[in-house]
Amino acid sequence: MKLNIQHPSQEVNGELTITGSKSESNRLLVLQALYPQIEIQNLSNSDDSQFTQKGLKSNGTSIDIHHAGTAMRFLTAYFAIQSDRGVVLTGSKRMQERPIKLLVDALNGLGADISYEKETGFPPLIIRGKEITTDRVYLPANISSQYISALMLIAPSLKNGLKIYLIGETTSVPYIKMTQNIMNQLGFEVTFDENQIAVKPTVKIEPNVWTVESDWSSASYFYSIVALAHKGEITLSNYFKESKQGDAALVDIYEKFGVKTTYSDGKVTLSKIANFSLPKVLGIDLKNTPDLAQTIVVSCLGHNIDCKLTGLHTLKIKETDRLEALKIETEKLGAKVEITDTSLELINTGKINHNISIDTYNDHRMAMAFAPLGLKVPININNTEVVSKSYPDFWDDLRKINFDQKII
Repeated sequence: MKLNIQHPSQEVNGELTITGSKSESNRLLVLQALYPQIEIQNLSNSDDSQFTQKGLKSNGTSIDIHHAGTAMRFLTAYFAIQSDRGVVLTGSKRMQERPIKLLVDALNGLGADISYEKETGFPPLIIRGKEITTDRVYLPANISSQYISALMLIAPSLKNGLKIYLIGETTSVPYIKMTQNIMNQLGFEVTFDENQIAVKPTVKIEPNVWTVESDWSSASYFYSIVALAHKGEITLSNYFKESKQGDAALVDIYEKFGVKTTYSDGKVTLSKIANFSLPKVLGIDLKNTPDLAQTIVVSCLGHNIDCKLTGLHTLKIKETDRLEALKIETEKLGAKVEITDTSLELINTGKINHNISIDTYNDHRMAMAFAPLGLKVPININNTEVVSKSYPDFWDDLRKINFDQKII
């Protein structure tokens, strides 16, 4: 479906309930499969979490996780330790282009039995579950944090636990710490000291009811909306000041756009600071929060702010090559963009082209990041259904704050 998005005024107000964090939910689902004493509330309704849940519950020999990258990484580790169980783990065409060799090598180095059905280094994977007794593994520290989290999540169920040694500078530390914090609070013994993660073996934990915090990545689009509005205040439910999610860093980032954050009774209110002086140029290192890149670029474009974003080396292996996709779509709107393998520089021209159709490349964040620009100019979003990957209710929530949407 293709939607034309625009807003009748420059003012936004409303209160929204956003589903539980996809990142938190997927970690909890794997732990729950290994330790049924865990009960999960406010689970994410994202495609990623649904495919993770279906995969964990499946009794089949072939499991298709479609576009769900987190499910691919986490389920690879999970099925590797399911003794006497064999599965083929596959996904969409794009998923079969996303590398997974470093995780497979790490698991095979521990004693797993994983091979490739087609091209070496990429799904589909043939996984023959085995008991793993080796207790240490070495990994490059700059790989996707999901590889590291996948190993951490299965580690307590291994006979001898696991020590993970990270070589070099670690990428996306907040996501690793999120995994550690969740596991520690549930009763697992996990330490993360400099470049070493240690997880002790655990047979059983105490029963625990876990309420998933709402997703900060999803909140980022409303930060962008308030930033681009002339006036506005949006309240979002189930957010906490001491969040475990790395993308909560957007609170500080969006202060630079004049958005104030207030916490009260498990809710967060985003409000536009009146008469705020915006910077002319913004420089941000996003090595810990790369999923915010698209949203920030659009916020800068809408305000005619030049920006230089660094720490983006993981974006090339996401749902699409997000750096190339951002360059193409942002330049269609009238800006100039320079990219490297690790950075993006946006140079504004002072104008934004109207009624441009934004391609989404099967990437949920492309659709949601560009939608707030409807506050500034009418904009078209192609293949709007891709938002179901992380935020199925996104377009409904935009209507609640008076965004006009017309099918074209």
